[in-house]
Amino acid sequence: MTQPLWQKDGIKIDAKIMQFLAGDDVLLDREFFLHDITASKAHVEGLANIGVVGADEAAALKRELDALAGDFRSGAFVLDERHEDGHSAIEARLTERLGDAGRRVHTGRSRNDQILVATRLWLKEKLATLQALCRDIAQVCLDRAAQAPLPLPGYTHLQRAVVSSTAMWFAGFAEGFTDNALRAQQTAVLIDANPLGTAAGYGVNLPLDRVHTTQALGFARMQVSPVYAQLSRGKFEMAVLEAIASALLDLRRMAWDLSLFTTAEFNFVKLPAEYTTGSSIMPNKRNPDVVELLRASYASVAAARCEIEQLLSLPSGYQRDLQFSKGSLFHGVTHGLAALELVPDLLARLQWNEPAMRAAIEPSMYATDVAIEQAAAGVPFRDAYRAAAEAASAAGAGRTPESSLEARVSPGAGHDLKLDQVQQRLDAISG
Repeated sequence: MTQPLWQKDGIKIDAKIMQFLAGDDVLLDREFFLHDITASKAHVEGLANIGVVGADEAAALKRELDALAGDFRSGAFVLDERHEDGHSAIEARLTERLGDAGRRVHTGRSRNDQILVATRLWLKEKLATLQALCRDIAQVCLDRAAQAPLPLPGYTHLQRAVVSSTAMWFAGFAEGFTDNALRAQQTAVLIDANPLGTAAGYGVNLPLDRVHTTQALGFARMQVSPVYAQLSRGKFEMAVLEAIASALLDLRRMAWDLSLFTTAEFNFVKLPAEYTTGSSIMPNKRNPDVVELLRASYASVAAARCEIEQLLSLPSGYQRDLQFSKGSLFHGVTHGLAALELVPDLLARLQWNEPAMRAAIEPSMYATDVAIEQAAAGVPFRDAYRAAAEAASAAGAGRTPESSLEARVSPGAGHDLKLDQVQQRLDAISG
């Protein structure tokens, strides 16, 4: 490992302690490294604006930062255990290439605000991906909800309840993922604040050009208080994980439905072959493994959020405990987005088995229609309810799933799903 930035003369570094301190931090920093370089360029520009580095030095530093980014992308530079972390690697590279100019690059900043700003840029990028994925899922659901509806039993308590349709099923998830896209957008507004220039949490005795770095890095606003910049670490990360978890909660329920609907007992849905796997011992099996792992994915994101929450039992100011939040954040975010990425194609290509769904609709499922009709004709609802219950087995006489859905005229129900209203909301988020 290269010499730590904080090493003092006369103090020996114990290798085992150093390994514990570093952990897998430098490997995780690979995910944030390019954002760290981007923020470093803005910091150099800010230093030049206040005369801490000269124009020629700033140009050289930015040139070498661009070169480092290119080498990292190509694999010519590998961020590994030779470095304590990504921040140290950047400074070491600049010092090696530029001497004193490289030694000036850290003026006015700490690794604390350096990781804050790199992580914040990464989180903004991931929220944009989350919003796009939720929009895509919602749009697929809207498109399929607009197709000719097929009869589908509606369940409560996992018992057959009333007549529903494939269009109603898709419409429900369309609105859910529209809300999830909105939540991603709102979370992006929350975290869109520049912490660079807050140093170790108390500012510095330099007139740092934080307005410039905020604009250069594309932040909507400056995170004003250095103390709050530290307090927001973990809090903002949890907000992003909560936005992803919101989408995965809907995905979990969708996956539960598909897990049931693909069983031989239901036989309502056939999945695309690519979304199933075989058994290692039973030649006859095709298993909905992808759907099951989609259903399980919420747990990974919830666990990441929980781990960060547990780390935040801290006083104000920076504490080294927060280093452990990086792994939780990375794994929770990347796994959650990877799960959501599979959903649009899955939903676009799954096939409904209309005969099986129609056969599952039994006469008693029209009893609610009978009771409501009698109530609309003037019979007190509770009396109509009892009469319909007593004759439930005959409630389907002369009725079809299509007639039941056509008569369902309450807004958003089978007769009028109000898909245009959901589409308008989704389009507004897209804009």
